[in-house]
Amino acid sequence: MEIINQEALSRCVRDAVRAELQEHFKASEALPQDERLLSKKELSEELGVSLVTLTDWMKKGLPFLRLHKRVYFKKSEVLKIMQQKIKE
Repeated sequence: MEIINQEALSRCVRDAVRAELQEHFKASEALPQDERLLSKKELSEELGVSLVTLTDWMKKGLPFLRLHKRVYFKKSEVLKIMQQKIKE
């Protein structure tokens, strides 16, 4: 006996994840500008570097968060690392 089919379950999970992400990003918009999470594209545009350069920096230790297949950066952490590298 099947209570819920696979497609319905998949849709429920997607909807739940989408709702959680929306809540997270609403909360992060209320944070100071340097505390919100930026996508890879947003950070590359803000720093004026290519996505390839950003990927290279990630391999060299730039802190990032991975949520499923997506990558996010906390702007304050990125700025802190960049300031440390400048001082070296």
